[in-house]
Amino acid sequence: MANDHIAELKKWANELAHRKDEYETVEWIRAVELISKSFGVKTHEVAVLGLTKDERSLRFLAPDTLRAVGQIPLSSASALASRTVREMRPEIVNHFHAVPHATVFEGVPIAVDERGDPIQKIMSSPVVINDKAIGVIQVSRKGKTAAEAGPDFTPPQLRTLKLISDVLVPCLVLSAKK
Repeated sequence: MANDHIAELKKWANELAHRKDEYETVEWIRAVELISKSFGVKTHEVAVLGLTKDERSLRFLAPDTLRAVGQIPLSSASALASRTVREMRPEIVNHFHAVPHATVFEGVPIAVDERGDPIQKIMSSPVVINDKAIGVIQVSRKGKTAAEAGPDFTPPQLRTLKLISDVLVPCLVLSAKK
């Protein structure tokens, strides 16, 4: 099933990369839907982050609720996304609730009248081009408890996320131009 979603994601990314208007804003909704289906998570549990123009921080490209909230400095010692870019390696943290991290983004409502649950489990994969990380794709499981959040992420799922991050390279390149 995940392979079907990845094939559709490849098609979406390829079409986007070949559009004539390189200044068009990348709409991440379809990609986030396909990624969430690949891992059986909700769309608000998928994050796409890209480097800022000065390459000192990461900015949220998706979900939309986090786009205007702020940025994550690459120098952050506690941010998994920053570490993912610095070390350029994918990672699973199935005990994320117990790892010290900034919770500011978890506190952002997922809808006008709906607060989100904390991240319990997370996978993070760099988006790499020419041996340089230009962004991060993260998939999380949220819940009041680790058990409520769902099953642990697995190494095969992390390999799938890495494949997805490779597929999304041209889309992040386009987003970097904005």
